[in-house]
Amino acid sequence: MFLLEQKVVYPGHGVAIVARIFEKTFGQSMTVFYELQFLNKDMTVMVAMDRTEEVGIRPISPLKHIHEILESLLIPTKSIEQLEMTASNWNRRNKEYQNKLRTGSLKDISEIYRDLKYIGQYKELSFGEKNLLTRTEALLVEEVAAAQNLETEKAIEKVRSFFMPFTQQKPVQHISL
Repeated sequence: MFLLEQKVVYPGHGVAIVARIFEKTFGQSMTVFYELQFLNKDMTVMVAMDRTEEVGIRPISPLKHIHEILESLLIPTKSIEQLEMTASNWNRRNKEYQNKLRTGSLKDISEIYRDLKYIGQYKELSFGEKNLLTRTEALLVEEVAAAQNLETEKAIEKVRSFFMPFTQQKPVQHISL
């Protein structure tokens, strides 16, 4: 159960605040709803309280988890050969990436971001890859900013500071949490 004014993550859309909790009657049954207003979009959604888990709405990640996720950006988990950068493989990877986005998992989103940043060192990203990179970075930044009460620009700096170009030997210095 979420509280009024609590920040939550809505999978694929980002951080929202619980603006209102209200009841609505449909026939003989009453349903409790959350009204979620997104922080960085002019968008509001209503979600039935009993469907939040099914939708994948979750609280903002704790700072320790965020730090672990950002640290994971430092090390590629797949070789460039495993990522197979042909057009047909992009379609397969994109399908996998879209499924990961739908989970709303910060870990899944960071993996997509890391993979695309890694691929971008070996070839120019396609239009679809660039859009997905921008989207995943925005989702990471929103959650970091919300968890740490940072301005968006500072959160962008923080996320990017954790990304180490994989061709370098030394890690980039990053801003401490």
